[in-house]
Amino acid sequence: MKIQFQKDILPHLLGVLFFYLLVVAYFSPLVFDGKIIFQSDILQWEGSAKEVLDYRSSTGEQALWTNRMFGGMPTYFISLEFAGDITNLLISVLTLGLPHPINGLFFGMLSMYLLLLSYGVRPIFSTAGAVAFAFNTYNLLSLEAGHNAKIWAVCLIPLIVLGIHLAFERKKILGAALLGLGLLLQLKFNHLQITYYTLIISLIYLGVRTLIEWKQVGIKNLLATYAFLALGVVLAVGGNLGRLATALEYSPYSTRGKATIESGDSGLDKDYAFNWSNGILESMTLLVPDFYGGGSRTPLPKDSASEKALQSQGVDPAQINGIVKGAPTYWGDQPFTGGPIYGSVVLVFLAILGIWVAPRASLITYGSIIVLSLMLSWGKNLAWFNYTLFDILPGYNKFRAVSMALGMTLFAIPVLGMIALEKLAQTKTLKPLLISGGTVVGTTLILAVMGSTLFRFEGAGDVELGFPDWLYTALKSDRKELLSSSAWTSFTFVIFALCAIYFYLKGKISVSILGIGLITLITLDVWTINRRYLNQDSFQGNPSRQYFAETPAEKSIASDKGYFRVFTPSEGFSQGARTSYRFNSLGGYHGAKLRRYQDLIDNRLEFELQAFSKKVQEGNYDWASLGTFNMLNTKYLIAGTESNAVLENPEANGPAWVPTEVIAVSNNASEMETLGKINTKSQATLNTEEFGKITAGSGEINLLSYSPNSISYQATMQTGGLGVFSEIYYPEGWKVTLDGKEVPLLRVNYLLRGMEIPSGTHKIVFTFAPESYSSTKIPMIVFQYGLLLLLIAGIFFTYKKANASR
Repeated sequence: MKIQFQKDILPHLLGVLFFYLLVVAYFSPLVFDGKIIFQSDILQWEGSAKEVLDYRSSTGEQALWTNRMFGGMPTYFISLEFAGDITNLLISVLTLGLPHPINGLFFGMLSMYLLLLSYGVRPIFSTAGAVAFAFNTYNLLSLEAGHNAKIWAVCLIPLIVLGIHLAFERKKILGAALLGLGLLLQLKFNHLQITYYTLIISLIYLGVRTLIEWKQVGIKNLLATYAFLALGVVLAVGGNLGRLATALEYSPYSTRGKATIESGDSGLDKDYAFNWSNGILESMTLLVPDFYGGGSRTPLPKDSASEKALQSQGVDPAQINGIVKGAPTYWGDQPFTGGPIYGSVVLVFLAILGIWVAPRASLITYGSIIVLSLMLSWGKNLAWFNYTLFDILPGYNKFRAVSMALGMTLFAIPVLGMIALEKLAQTKTLKPLLISGGTVVGTTLILAVMGSTLFRFEGAGDVELGFPDWLYTALKSDRKELLSSSAWTSFTFVIFALCAIYFYLKGKISVSILGIGLITLITLDVWTINRRYLNQDSFQGNPSRQYFAETPAEKSIASDKGYFRVFTPSEGFSQGARTSYRFNSLGGYHGAKLRRYQDLIDNRLEFELQAFSKKVQEGNYDWASLGTFNMLNTKYLIAGTESNAVLENPEANGPAWVPTEVIAVSNNASEMETLGKINTKSQATLNTEEFGKITAGSGEINLLSYSPNSISYQATMQTGGLGVFSEIYYPEGWKVTLDGKEVPLLRVNYLLRGMEIPSGTHKIVFTFAPESYSSTKIPMIVFQYGLLLLLIAGIFFTYKKANASR
C-alpha cells in the first residue's frame, strides 16, 4: 500500500497539532509558568486524601482506610492505586505528555476527531467538530470546579462509541479494542454517572443499528459483532476489576445504598437527586449562552443598569465594584450554576441541518440521544418522565445532579452536525441549508429584538437576594441586556457560518477555506464564552499552599501528639476537608459517605451541636452533653484561626474504653434513639438480634499504634466483657485478632467497633485487608495486558485489510 503523505498523513498531523496547540494556548499559565488552576473541589480532595498520599509516599503501600474524614471510611473513592496498573502510562502516551487534567480535553478532541473520521467526515470538518465537543462550557466549567474525573469520563465517550461503530463497520477486532480501551479508562476515572450515560448512548446506537441492519447483514453477522464488542467490554471491566469490586462492596453501606433507619428504600432521595434540574427553557442556552443570565455570579459590563442605580443611590464605590463583578444575573431554576451549558451555536445550526440531510441511522441515533438527554436534564421539571425512570431504571436512583445528562447532548450535537455538514458538502443542495439556517437565524433574531418582552427575568432564588426594588429593577434590566446581547452574538456567528457554507455550495470558496472558517468561528465562539469563567485569574502559583497554610489554631492542636478527632463548625459535617488535611475529622467533603455516619449526623450530631452552641452563647460549656461527639473522641473544636479559638473538650472518651453497662437494642431505630439518652462513657448499646448478648466488664484499653490499615491496643481486663473502640464499624475487610487469634467484630453504639474481651492482659489488632482489593490486583493487570494485545491485533489486521484492498 502506497501512503501519500500529503493526503493520508498531513491532514491528521495538522489536526492533532492544532488540538495540542489549542490546549497549550488556553492553559499557557499552567504549561509554561507552572501555575495551577484554582479548583475548589480538588482542594477539598487534597485535604481528604492527605493521609492516603502521605502513607503511599512514605511506605509505598496503598492506604485502604483513612480516619481523616467522617470518623473513618474506605479510600476506594478517594485515592486508590494498584501495583502494575498500566492505565496511567497509557494516558501519558495518548495525550503526548500533557499535564493532568487538561490532557483530558486534548484526548476528547482526538477521540471525537477519530469518531467523525469513521463516519466519513473529512479531516478539516472533523477538526471543527472536535473543538466544539471538547471546549464546550460544560467541560470548562467542570474543570474550573475541579470535576476532573467527570471531564475525562465525558471526553472518553467518543472513543467508546468509535469502537462500537467500527465493529459494525466490519472492523470488529479494532472496534472491540477501542471500545475496551475507552471503557477501561472511563472506569478508571470512576465517574459512574457518566458511565451510566455512556451506556445509554451505547444502547441507543446498538438498538438503532440492529433494527436497521439485521435483515441486511443477517443475524449471524450481528451476533459476531456483538461477541467482539462483548470481548472488549469484558477486558475493560476485567482491567478495572479491583476498582469495581471495591466500589460494589462499598456501595450498599454508603448513602447510595439501602437506608438503615428510614423507609428501607435504597438510593438517593428524589428531592436531593433532582435538586439540580435544568429548566426546560434553560436548554435555550445551547443556542444563546446568556439566555438565563450566565452564571450565578457574573461580571456586568461597564455602565450597566445596576452600576448606574447603585451610583445614583450614593453607594460606596468599593461596594459597587464588588456587586458588579459578581452580580446574580442567573434567573433559572437551579439553586446556582457556574455558567451556561454551551457548545457553539454553529453546531446547533448544523445539528438541525441534520434533520434534512443526515443519513437515517445517524439522525435517529444522535437525534434520539439529544432529545433523551435533554429530557433527562430537565429532571423535576419533567417529573412524570424522570420520576418514573428514577423508580424503575436499575441503578439510576444512585445519582444526583441530573443536569449532568447535558454531557450527552454536547456529545451528540457535534457528531450529528458534522455528519450533516459532510453530507451537505457532497450533495450540494441549498434547500436544507436555508431551512435550518433560517430557523436558527430567525430564533436568535427574535430573542435579540423581542426577548426583553417575552420573559419576566425573575429567578427562583431572587427572594433570597433581599435587594431593594430599585436595585432589583436594575438587575432585571441587566438580565434583559445580557439576553439581547448574547442573542445578537449567536445571530452573527450563525450568519457567518451560513454564508460560508452557502458560498462553498455555490463554488465561490474551497472546502479548505470553509473548514478553516468554521474552525475559526467555533474556536472563537467557545473561547470567548469560556474565558468568562476560566481565565487568567483562575490560575495561581500554588493555591493549596495558601489554602492549607497552617493557622495558629491548627499549630496549637498539632502540638498534641495524642490520638483524637477534631471538628470545625464553620465547615460543618459535609462542606469541607480543610480540617482533614492535618487531623482526623468528624467532617469532610465527599459525595458517598457511609450511610450510618450520615444517620448519626442527621439524628444526633446536628442536634447535639445546636444545643451545645446555644448553651455556649449563655457561657455554659456543657461538654458532657455531647455524648456522640465524645464517643467519637472529639477532643478539639476549632472556632476560628487564632490559637485562642481552639476549644478543648475534656469529656472526649478517648480511643477505647470499657463500659460498665451494655444496653440491648433490637433494631437501628431504637439504637439511635437510645444513643441520645445514654452516657457513652459508661454505657454502650448493642443490637443483640444481630450480635447476641455480651456482658459488661471492667478494665482499660490503651492504644499502642496506628496506621491507616492497622491499629493495635493493649487491654487489661479485671472482668471480661465488652470493649468499645472509637473507630467506625465497617464489616467488609476489617478483622480483629485477640493475641493473634481472630475473634468476632461487633457493632456497638450504632456505628462503632466493639469486641468481647476476656479477663487478663491482651493485645488487640484491627487489620483492614479487604479481599475485594487483594484478590483482584493480579487478574486486573492480566486483563489490561490482554486488552493491549487486542488493540495491537486490531491495528495490525485493519492495516493488513486496507493494504490488501488497494
